[in-house]
Amino acid sequence: MTPHPRHADAADPAAGAAVKAADRAHVFHSWSAQGLIDPLAVAGAEGAYFWDYDGNRYLDFTSGLVYTNIGYQHPTVVAAIQEQAGKMTTFAPAFAIESRSEAARLIAERTPGDLDKIFFTNGGAEAVENAVRMARLHTGRTKVLSAYRSYHGATSTAINLTGDPRRWASDNGSAGVVRFWAPFLYRSPFYAETEAEECARALQHLQDTLAYEGPSTIAAIILETIPGTAGIMTPPPGYLAGVREICDRYGIVFVLDEVMAGFGRTGKWFAADHFDVVPDLMTFAKGVNSGYVPLGGVAISAEIAATFDTRPYPGGLTYSGHPLACAAAIATIHVMEGEKVIENAARIGETVLGPGLRELAENHPSVGEVRGLGAFWALELVRNKETREPLVPYNATGADNAPMAAFGAAAKKNGLWPFINMNRTHAVPACNVTEAEAKEGLAALDAALSVADEHTV
Repeated sequence: MTPHPRHADAADPAAGAAVKAADRAHVFHSWSAQGLIDPLAVAGAEGAYFWDYDGNRYLDFTSGLVYTNIGYQHPTVVAAIQEQAGKMTTFAPAFAIESRSEAARLIAERTPGDLDKIFFTNGGAEAVENAVRMARLHTGRTKVLSAYRSYHGATSTAINLTGDPRRWASDNGSAGVVRFWAPFLYRSPFYAETEAEECARALQHLQDTLAYEGPSTIAAIILETIPGTAGIMTPPPGYLAGVREICDRYGIVFVLDEVMAGFGRTGKWFAADHFDVVPDLMTFAKGVNSGYVPLGGVAISAEIAATFDTRPYPGGLTYSGHPLACAAAIATIHVMEGEKVIENAARIGETVLGPGLRELAENHPSVGEVRGLGAFWALELVRNKETREPLVPYNATGADNAPMAAFGAAAKKNGLWPFINMNRTHAVPACNVTEAEAKEGLAALDAALSVADEHTV
């Protein structure tokens, strides 16, 4: 990869080596075998790009971990954080603070239905933890149902609710967690051939699961509105409405996890807005302030909030509603509105990313399916389009994962930092990505997919 002219003059390999050495000596990285990783030393980031100390620039098609919805270093948000730091860097959560109150107001104005109370956390996993606690206390029940293809976080309850293999090492069989199959037509567990069949059979499966578990024992059903890391599987029409009806029938709390899909990622404020469904609780984080300062939360319905009008809620965090994080959220929401970031995500998805990715699927035997909305897309990579055999086995590591590793290396060589999970690559750039940047990313994917094609049969 040739160093980008803009950054080549500022390259400082010696500084990069020092950063890398300190990292390897002292930083313990998440989800990693510490002796087998080689983290890139990043010198800076701006907009949709970041660069290393050798002057190499990368178009970030991961948005960090799908959270820099307005890109890196947006000057308006940086200025808001600086201004807040000059006024009040921190304050305990029991007090009414201007930035906290205003952030809650702005979020509540945009959440669907009557989700007008906001409980702030430091991130998405804590939001899930507290949403489940609220549901259990509100209903007096214990069990919570979650989907196998899901990720809800790495704290105790959140990791047990998670469906993907990151759960396995920490799964203590948490009391009351029951999993079910949510719809996914491309790899249907219900042998469906149409979206209507997949929807009907998935709802029947959920209904059957409830019947055998005992509906009166179930506190909540939690779903990612559109599952993120698990594969960006947009639910078929009618599915979420059907889950809503089932929850209403049995007095079960419906929780939507919008940590990844919320705040413009799908081309609307929240993914739930695509389906005209209002949950009882909704978790958020990531895009609420583009990850500039850690922030998450739970949006709470009037009925559940009323449970705690005279009964203390037994939960809280030292940094709940941190002033700097809330100031960043206020500025981010204003940027999204003022710069029409959400409209941009919808337009780019409809006119550039969607058509471009589908064209790649036509031209590459390794692409089995393309799916997504807005700035939220996944490519299912396969060894054979007819059999739909994944390009690598489920949860592959080492030599078994070599085809995806080769694809990833090719993407980086072409200046694209890809989001890779199992046999998929996700196209999840900043929601304010430009048409030119999106096309640049598509071109780099085109070249990298040629490497994946070498492993097809």
